[in-house]
Amino acid sequence: MISSVRGTVLAAQGTHAVVEVGGVGLAVQVTPRHALTLRVGSEATLRTTLIVREDDLSLYGFAEADELVVFDLLRSVTGVGPRSAMGVLAVLDPEQVARAIAAEDDAAFRKVSGIGPKTAKLIVVSLAGKLAITPGTRAQAPAVKTPVRDSVLVALVGLGWPERVAIQAVDDAVVKATDLERETMPSLLRIALSQLGPQQVPTA
Repeated sequence: MISSVRGTVLAAQGTHAVVEVGGVGLAVQVTPRHALTLRVGSEATLRTTLIVREDDLSLYGFAEADELVVFDLLRSVTGVGPRSAMGVLAVLDPEQVARAIAAEDDAAFRKVSGIGPKTAKLIVVSLAGKLAITPGTRAQAPAVKTPVRDSVLVALVGLGWPERVAIQAVDDAVVKATDLERETMPSLLRIALSQLGPQQVPTA
């Protein structure tokens, strides 16, 4: 079992990424949202799971451990394969999945391509009580908006980064920064840029 991969990103587009580890490029299935955060030429760490089938070996990668947990739980539901599970995570984050299950809201899963009403209902029933709604620090950070955070976000967007990618980088920077660094725009911007990697700033 390959439980994690760390290496240089060679490619990242759509639902695929290639990460070079020890001179070997590993193809990893990711969500479109995750692919947007990966920068070619920068180092990335992915939590992974290897799914072995009779005629196929597929590696699935995630930015956070809780996404991998949700992925595995979804696959335990009858009728939900790896692609459908990735489809859920492309639409809903782990906290949203937990909330939908707690609220018995199968409509949230019907929005996912390939998941019909019966399977959506089965997901809610099968996973009831298995996911706790415990937002992590990273999930809570966006709720605390400060002038410094907003200034860094504006700066990144002004440099050409997509807003969604910039927001994620700033939120990660807020979590990693010290109290002092969170209060100064240059310090927080430097940390956010390090999250985005050394690749050249994209053009708008």
